[in-house]
Amino acid sequence: MDPVLFWVAAFAAALFVGGSKGGLPMIALLSVPTMSLVMSPLQAAGLLLPVYLISDIYGVWIYRHSYSARNLAILIPASAIGIFAGYMLFDLTDDDMVRVVIGCIGLAFLTIRLRIRFMGKSTPRPADVPRGLVWGSVSGFTSFVSHAGGPAYQMYVLPQQLPKMAFAGTSTILFATINVMKVPPYLALGLIEWGDMRTVLTLAPMAIFGAWLGYRITRIIPERIFFVIVEIALFVISVNLIRVGLTG
Repeated sequence: MDPVLFWVAAFAAALFVGGSKGGLPMIALLSVPTMSLVMSPLQAAGLLLPVYLISDIYGVWIYRHSYSARNLAILIPASAIGIFAGYMLFDLTDDDMVRVVIGCIGLAFLTIRLRIRFMGKSTPRPADVPRGLVWGSVSGFTSFVSHAGGPAYQMYVLPQQLPKMAFAGTSTILFATINVMKVPPYLALGLIEWGDMRTVLTLAPMAIFGAWLGYRITRIIPERIFFVIVEIALFVISVNLIRVGLTG
């Protein structure tokens, strides 16, 4: 492994992790694929989880007053179901299949969003338990497999038309909770190695900087532009996930 390439990929991935905690949830999907350039996806997921946990502390603090309590009450238990399923099915899970499924979910969601946009402004859809259980479980499962729970989260939350800070804060707090819940099964599966902690501590400042930068960007960008950027990012990432999944 080229050490220069490793550290370039690692610092970029840490910046993406931090930015997602600052209010730009979709760029978290770039973290594992970036690290997968220099190691296996499962090793990348295990290495990055402690980086997520460190940046989660800062992210939760900056969004401690901006979140949807009802969404969290629905999505956290649902995501626990998905995490448990990911743990039980770990040996049977194919990384490429998961990538394709995540990408297809993202594209399906964008198709619905475009249809609504061309038809005019839609009525906000309230948070409801049945859909929350489905999408929360999917989000927990895909987050467990590859830290890629964002598309399923957006499928459920974006139709509610939350204010951008509440949207970002709910995402940050939800995935911070999911990451804590992933620690025991990751340890049980041997995905977290204590020998990687020096690497994690080296990457932590970049992740915290990314969280601060993501928060500043989220506050500055107008609400309409914010969600357009989120949708563009989701499209690019979804297409790339499908491409990677189909080509292996």
